[in-house]
Amino acid sequence: MATEGEYESILCVKPDVNVYRIPPRASNRGVRAADWKLDAPDWTGRMRVTARGKVAFIKLEDKISGELFAQAPVDEYPGIAIETVSDSSRYFVLRIQDESGRSAFIGIGFGDRGDSFDFNVALQDHFKWVKQELEISKQSQTPDNTPKLDLGFKEGQTITLNIGQGRKRDKSRPQSAGGFGLLPPPPSGGGSKIAPPPMSKNLAVRPTGCLLDLDSSNSNSVVQPDPNPAGGSDMWGDFSAPENSMSPLANVDGSTNWQQF
Repeated sequence: MATEGEYESILCVKPDVNVYRIPPRASNRGVRAADWKLDAPDWTGRMRVTARGKVAFIKLEDKISGELFAQAPVDEYPGIAIETVSDSSRYFVLRIQDESGRSAFIGIGFGDRGDSFDFNVALQDHFKWVKQELEISKQSQTPDNTPKLDLGFKEGQTITLNIGQGRKRDKSRPQSAGGFGLLPPPPSGGGSKIAPPPMSKNLAVRPTGCLLDLDSSNSNSVVQPDPNPAGGSDMWGDFSAPENSMSPLANVDGSTNWQQF
């Protein structure tokens, strides 16, 4: 039962409910709403379903004044405190109790099936919550005897962390299509220049087209050519032209202004 001082919450409110006096139950068979005087209810008012702790209360109250007409405490649902009839989903058998503990059975009914559905769902949700609370309470009181995994460090144990070392070691150096490693980019910065590649065979070409030998001892000193070579003033020497290679021939008209090749 509910204890004093517990908070009371409202589960459902329906403004219209009919109350019927039902005949005594002759056998254990299900109750039929057709045996009641459905067109002449004995009382009409408002129904309010509340919960205090694990107990739900179905309260029948006056529509205007809110005066309590009857109350039915419900410890479980479905149960003896509230039963459904066998021939309709809009009518129920309710066990009401007074303050002295005396009880009686009455019939209640709704004019709309939606109201009876809401009433039914409100009670189901409440006792589903009660069941979950009981399971949680049992689990908290039952000692946990399962072995626990000990992840703590033993005395003298140490741990070594290599953060990022494996990734740097496994990273391969990019290669070119020929399989050789790429050269690093030239250094950036103002004023820096790249030295020219060395000349092969110690030869330098002057603008005149002459090939000059470079002194092997000093790459900056150029050996000047002999101004009077033994072969004459022409450093390339004399070339003799073949005889009669370009002998002038007279034109047909005797003029020597034209040469025939």
